[in-house]
Amino acid sequence: MNERSYALPPALAGLRAQARERWRAFAPRERLALGAAFVLIGGFIVWSIAVQPAARTLREAPAQLDRLDAQLQQMQRLAAESKTLRGAAPVSTAQAAAALKSATERLGDKGRILLQGDRATLTLNGVQADALRAWLSEARGAAHARAVDVQLARSAQGYSGTVVVSFGGGS
Repeated sequence: MNERSYALPPALAGLRAQARERWRAFAPRERLALGAAFVLIGGFIVWSIAVQPAARTLREAPAQLDRLDAQLQQMQRLAAESKTLRGAAPVSTAQAAAALKSATERLGDKGRILLQGDRATLTLNGVQADALRAWLSEARGAAHARAVDVQLARSAQGYSGTVVVSFGGGS
């Protein structure tokens, strides 16, 4: 393309002319060194902007796909469990209360339950995670209860706080 085919503003045209004069003043060896430096810098810029992010994505994609697949499987298990619980026959309030009391007894002196109508409040003091998980599973499975309010604090002794569950039942 000819330089006369497009016009630069006068200020840029002057800078361009100065750069040309300076380039011509360099010895051939210096021009070669500067050209190599420009190619090296240009290559680094292309690597940084185009190649390296794509390579990182390709490197990290399999692990991320595995994590997402595991999350999907867990969500599908929870959806199937939810569907099963929705289709299950309702549990009477007396049966739900008995199931919650039984589950709380397994916590020993670390758990206390207070039943009020179709709600129960579990007060915890230093319960380990596995025991709390077992209690919640039993409350969900046997009593068809669901947590409606949870206020827990974790310490070295375990979890302390309250869990309020709601259970609707048949007669």
